[in-house]
Amino acid sequence: MNNKIRGRQTKDGIRIFDTTEFDGMHVAGALAAQILDDIAPHVVPGQATEVLDKLINDMVDGADAKSATIGYKGYQHASCISVNHVVCHGIPGSKTLKDGDILNIDVTVIVDGWYGDTSRMYVAGQLGRKAERLIQVTHDALMKGIEVVRPGNTFGDIGHAIQSYVEAHRMSVVRDFCGHGLGRVFHAPPNVLHYGRPGTGPRLEEGMFFTIEPMVNLGRPETKTLADDWTAVTRDKSLSAQFEHSIGVAADGCEIFTLSPGGKFHPTYGE
Repeated sequence: MNNKIRGRQTKDGIRIFDTTEFDGMHVAGALAAQILDDIAPHVVPGQATEVLDKLINDMVDGADAKSATIGYKGYQHASCISVNHVVCHGIPGSKTLKDGDILNIDVTVIVDGWYGDTSRMYVAGQLGRKAERLIQVTHDALMKGIEVVRPGNTFGDIGHAIQSYVEAHRMSVVRDFCGHGLGRVFHAPPNVLHYGRPGTGPRLEEGMFFTIEPMVNLGRPETKTLADDWTAVTRDKSLSAQFEHSIGVAADGCEIFTLSPGGKFHPTYGE
């Protein structure tokens, strides 16, 4: 495959990729998803998140791939691990997981220049009822957003599908962070908001690549970033969950690049 990016950009600066370039994204996405499958047995009470990150780094190296996050704006880890009320960008460390902790693990790899970006939820030990409901709603909200991805719809349609589903379950969508375009770069236009009004925003076209990654809180949507300039937490300390897929807009819908090879995208092992 020619490494030069083909296609064009929309007036909103969104790259349109050639149909042949879907293959590279599938390979990168599959590796990221496989790593998240393989880390699952290690998510147990008493495990330190820095150990999980080391295992992930070893998996990336073992696949002859590169971590997109190591060195990104000074970040020095192969994953973000966000526990309980941490919304996103949690930094792996020495603190160990407790029984009932929920956590999001976010991994981005680079394979032959293509970026595979995905995250999913895990539980250490026994899953509590409130956390279980939050995880289920967040997972289903992501899939509701993906369902409306097809040429002719808009990014506002995606956000509305997610927001309306979440709020119907009396939870809130985080507004401070969003999905993003990707391909041969980590972050590119568009910003993919997880809330919005139908029919608004740029129109979806075949060949667009981007992530959808809703963050959902049991409480209010507001977040704050800690002194490390990375870790984002809920202001009211309520539990937060997130799921993320990388997708490409196809002629008749979309292709998900980051499907779990083992069907483990949901922590109860159901896609």
